[in-house]
Amino acid sequence: MELYNTGPGKIIPITADISKKEEIKKLMDRVSTEEPNGIQLLVNNAGIARDYATEFAGNPAPDFEDPGAISEHFWKSDPVSWQQNFTTNCMGGYFMSIAFLPLLARGCDVIPGYSSSVVNVTSNSAFLKNTTRGHISYGASKAAFVHLSRMLAHLFSQTKVRVNMIAPGTFPTEMTAGGSGPDQKSKLTRAVTNAAGRAGHEIDMAATILFLAGRGGTFYTAQTLFPDGGETLVEAASV
Repeated sequence: MELYNTGPGKIIPITADISKKEEIKKLMDRVSTEEPNGIQLLVNNAGIARDYATEFAGNPAPDFEDPGAISEHFWKSDPVSWQQNFTTNCMGGYFMSIAFLPLLARGCDVIPGYSSSVVNVTSNSAFLKNTTRGHISYGASKAAFVHLSRMLAHLFSQTKVRVNMIAPGTFPTEMTAGGSGPDQKSKLTRAVTNAAGRAGHEIDMAATILFLAGRGGTFYTAQTLFPDGGETLVEAASV
């Protein structure tokens, strides 16, 4: 926070576990106190990937021509991991959006001609037909979040609050790189498969969220943007 808390406005760090309703309620109450006139943007960015038993980074991929090998590998998938992935990656975004809806609606009246919005960060894994390197319950949870976001967009449509999605590809994060430095930056060493031939940069994600958050994005709702370098182009995907 000390490194990036410069310029207009200020960063107020608030810790909460968005997999727990009571903590979401406390978070919303705190933000309501800080922003009594409402807010204009909610970004649901929390995500986890707990496919430790099947991910190819820690376990050799099975022979995809051998039914027995496929069954043996993916049978190791842990039901608890499925629950954890869906709780954080899908359910958490639901309760965050529902809890903050009144604040977002109130914020619509602050800036003339502007409407508040929810931006749900899903993943292009929700659209890829492969197992995304063995992260099968992660991909399924993100696909659920995509459809949930469409449902929320329809549910909120008469409140003036919009809901859109960002489905990023491979970026260097603590999830994909396994950690980060003191500056909270991560380095990705593995190869990526996309048309751009590289992992995503900070500016790629920043430009996407700024577009949706700015006036230029006010005519968008229930839409998905793909900053993925064309991974959904070169890999089998349903977009």
